[in-house]
Amino acid sequence: MSDIRKIIIDGKEVEVEGAMTLIQACEEVGVEIPRFCYHERLSIAGNCRMCLVEVVGGPPKPAASCAMQVRDLRPGPEGQPPVVKTNSPMVKKAREGVMEFLLINHPLDCPICDQGGECDLQDQAMAYGVDFSRYREPKRATEDLDLGPLVETHMTRCISCTRCVRFTTEVAGIHQMGQTGRGEDAEITAYLGQTLDSNLQGNIIDLCPVGALVSKPYAFTARPWELSKTESIDVMDALGSNIRVDTKGREVMRMLPRNHDGVNEEWISDKTRFVWDGLRRQRLDTPYIRENGKLRKAEWPEALAAAAAAMKGKKVAGLVGDLVPVEAAFALKQLIEGQGGVVECRTDGAKLPAGNRSGYVGTATIEDIDDAKAIMLIGTNPAVEAPVLNARIRKAWARGADIGHVGPAADLTYDHAHLGNGPAVLKDLLKRDHSDVADKPSLVIVGMGALVREDGAAVLAAAMALAEATKSGFMVLHTAASRVGAMDIGAVTDGGVADVVSADVIYNLGADEGDVPAGPFVIYQGSHGDRGAHRADIILPGAAYTEEAGLFVNTEGRPQLAARASFAPGQAKENWAILRALSAEMGATLPFDSLVALRKALVAEVPHLGDIDQVAANEWVALPQAEVDSAAFQPAIADFYLSNPIARASELMAELSANAKARREAPMAAE
Repeated sequence: MSDIRKIIIDGKEVEVEGAMTLIQACEEVGVEIPRFCYHERLSIAGNCRMCLVEVVGGPPKPAASCAMQVRDLRPGPEGQPPVVKTNSPMVKKAREGVMEFLLINHPLDCPICDQGGECDLQDQAMAYGVDFSRYREPKRATEDLDLGPLVETHMTRCISCTRCVRFTTEVAGIHQMGQTGRGEDAEITAYLGQTLDSNLQGNIIDLCPVGALVSKPYAFTARPWELSKTESIDVMDALGSNIRVDTKGREVMRMLPRNHDGVNEEWISDKTRFVWDGLRRQRLDTPYIRENGKLRKAEWPEALAAAAAAMKGKKVAGLVGDLVPVEAAFALKQLIEGQGGVVECRTDGAKLPAGNRSGYVGTATIEDIDDAKAIMLIGTNPAVEAPVLNARIRKAWARGADIGHVGPAADLTYDHAHLGNGPAVLKDLLKRDHSDVADKPSLVIVGMGALVREDGAAVLAAAMALAEATKSGFMVLHTAASRVGAMDIGAVTDGGVADVVSADVIYNLGADEGDVPAGPFVIYQGSHGDRGAHRADIILPGAAYTEEAGLFVNTEGRPQLAARASFAPGQAKENWAILRALSAEMGATLPFDSLVALRKALVAEVPHLGDIDQVAANEWVALPQAEVDSAAFQPAIADFYLSNPIARASELMAELSANAKARREAPMAAE
């Protein structure tokens, strides 16, 4: 039952939930309260005292609005609503006093500090600070921490808001950061000088309200006012995190998260945030043609003519890679099927059922995880496959959800019941009584580790049967950003990849995760000189995900638009445009001349792709049960940091991968 209370804030009467804090109630009215330690997604610390307000009739001193609930306020003497003032002389004096204390030890680093221009302390010092200091003693200095290659520390700037400690402990699920000492000796530190071991650690850079924690790879490279900011979508995993791409000229300088409560809240994984240096290296910037076993540079007309000649009159097939926007996959499908060929997007051999959206997407949304009381993970390690989704599961666990896990044992950052390694466990689970789960919100999440096997279809059928038996929501956790969109447009064959490798000519659109066997003639279109380009006979350089507008459908089936933030290097072109030009060269011109016309044709064929940022409801179609194998599930991703061509081109991702490997192989001391 809701507990609605009346409250008067700065003369405006408003009705709010009694459980709301005063800082939230003030935001409802549109009054902004300054804060450093308060963050709506973290627990309340109440230690910066910047958010002080005056409660009329309360104690004769200001109150911390982040730590006081509306229901704690007393009504007036005749039952009038409680009165809160946020701009009275008492509040102004209190905030100025707090700001003066905060600046006592803060160094004058603003000209060389990376937080300059985006600093909460700068902004609030302008509003509540004074232009002189009464403090004559030496400023305190502290030693910097080594947190690893991602987060650079300047701990003398730290104002002890503890946001980083609360994030790493509560959201990321690691316990390496904490605060020691009291008073002037208090400092944030790492346990035994350890570096951070989490795929989400970069988020503490955004959370830090001063320049104590800044991005090490981005340090001293640009100022925020020099950057062009583009709102886009991430493709490093299938979650579809909302990001902002900041560019300086043609170069991508950094990636930041955007808030989207239904997808990534306001977090992103470290691979998403730091992979941008991979966009500059090993790029394909000109067409190539293989002659006498060696690739030589060519011009576009020659390369397109050679590709058209190779495809004409032959048995052709197409492969859709993991980072391809829906428009490019749709254009490839039109082109290849026009030549009587087939197109396949399940390059890893995942046994996803064509046409059955409940079988390759599911019926649950990412937001359903928040309210779930029981979650079953099958053949997936979300801490590696989708770290931001894993943080959401951890949040559900913290609220009391029971988590079960079938697959290789892994550190998921929360307590869970490890039920076994293989699909035989599912058969046992199906025989049990599930009446205790059926009447509460629950989820079954199945990953690619369970579906890329020979018996993947039988495992999927068993997982869907378990969801049905427990009346749970069902979700398929993909690892490839382009997979759901390509499945939606029907880029599948009856025999999977086997149908493709039997063709005379394979048109490889950015598929770099598998090996194409010797024999077929290969035309490769992609952005990086990775595995696909090494095997190619003709290379057509395409744009990366930050260099073209495109549609991506995330793992829950939500279509989202990625925008172009910069331009492709050299002669590289947008992927759909290359396919359109090639179709004209072949005399089978595709019926669109622009991305808008292509999208119109796409939405006409698959209407739900036009509902941007909406999750369509999928009709439940159960799969026929079959016999499962006894072999254990294998991890879907061998190395989190090197899972796609852009990440493999990144120096930083290679360093992180090496560090992770060294940590796993660290020698244990003899006891």
